[in-house]
Amino acid sequence: MRTSFAIALGSNMRHPHHGAPAQLLRAALAALDAGPVQVLRASPILTSRPIGPSQRLYANGAALIETDLGPEALLDHLKQLERHFGRKTGGQPWRARPLDLDILLWSDGAFVSSRLCIPHKELAKRAFVLAPLAQIAPQWRHPILNLCIAHLKARLDRKAPGA
Repeated sequence: MRTSFAIALGSNMRHPHHGAPAQLLRAALAALDAGPVQVLRASPILTSRPIGPSQRLYANGAALIETDLGPEALLDHLKQLERHFGRKTGGQPWRARPLDLDILLWSDGAFVSSRLCIPHKELAKRAFVLAPLAQIAPQWRHPILNLCIAHLKARLDRKAPGA
């Protein structure tokens, strides 16, 4: 049975074949759409400051997808795509990376396993995820907080320094 997911895309490294992070995200979306996943909508690509020690700016986006894959099979597929685009496993968290793909939401609600938590645990705290997601799925409700993405973004925007 086909279900929908919202995923986040991020990059802060040039790729030898695809170029700058924004171009890499466009290539990753095309690769994602060519497999067992159909990309329904993709946000514009935004630029954000890094979290942690990395000094490089990130290119961030979000996509709504549809697939017959379950949550863990989709996670495996996304990790395979990350490796295809040059991501190394292990090592220091928060380091620069060519591609980061995270499952944010699932149309069937919440899912928890030893490998995966849907909704993404940090979703409501990350402006660089909420901003692109709000452009393509503002009314999608967070299954735990019972607030739509537009409301989560507005709450975070109000908390931002200087806002």
